[in-house]
Amino acid sequence: MSSLHISAMSAEARDQLIVDHMPLLHHIVNQLFVDIPGGSDREDLEGYAMIGLIGAADSFDVGRGLKFSTFAYPRIRGAVLDELRRMDFLPRGRRDRLKDLDRFVQAFEQAELRPPTPEEISKGMDIDEEEVDTILQSARAAMRTSLDDGPSETLGSLVEDPRCESPESSAEWDETREFLTRAIQSLPEREQSVITLYYAEDLLLKDIADILEVTESRVSQIHSRALYRLNTYMEGQD
Repeated sequence: MSSLHISAMSAEARDQLIVDHMPLLHHIVNQLFVDIPGGSDREDLEGYAMIGLIGAADSFDVGRGLKFSTFAYPRIRGAVLDELRRMDFLPRGRRDRLKDLDRFVQAFEQAELRPPTPEEISKGMDIDEEEVDTILQSARAAMRTSLDDGPSETLGSLVEDPRCESPESSAEWDETREFLTRAIQSLPEREQSVITLYYAEDLLLKDIADILEVTESRVSQIHSRALYRLNTYMEGQD
């Protein structure tokens, strides 16, 4: 039997495929938005994602036996990341500060045999703690979008999501979950709240912002700082 291409379907069927997968689009945008520094608008990201979703619907081959969500996911995400790279969303000044932070973290870790805390970064670089949060957020954004001048492996490992990609299928997940539980309990109250609401309660940044009565951008910064602390704790446990 010859494969049936989506182009053989009616326009209504193709449009319905797009409509049915709008939740996937919003899920991807929500994942990416948490790491993008202020200046990017959620509606803009959704527009770029829609381009990817439409492109996926137009090129999907039903005969391959692949779920559309599996086929569309990397195309939606890729469309957003491609546009962010094209926009050069991380200003030169922010990139320079990221490099400064990277050098400081590596030098501190070599001297002290452990990563610096956010407070030690603030003191050592002579910047306030909110600026530290902004730079850590930039590090996550640069790593997530695979910028050529993104963070080093040392800093990158300290700002990544400590959860494995497929925890339910990982033999190490039980041990990792135990470490994470202890690490989350060690966080300052506000950081613990953001991590718990985001991961355990599955709330969006804007919902967390309403609860904490801060801006969505500030929640993203707190999230980046909390992940840095979690990874620092995990590294110490290892």
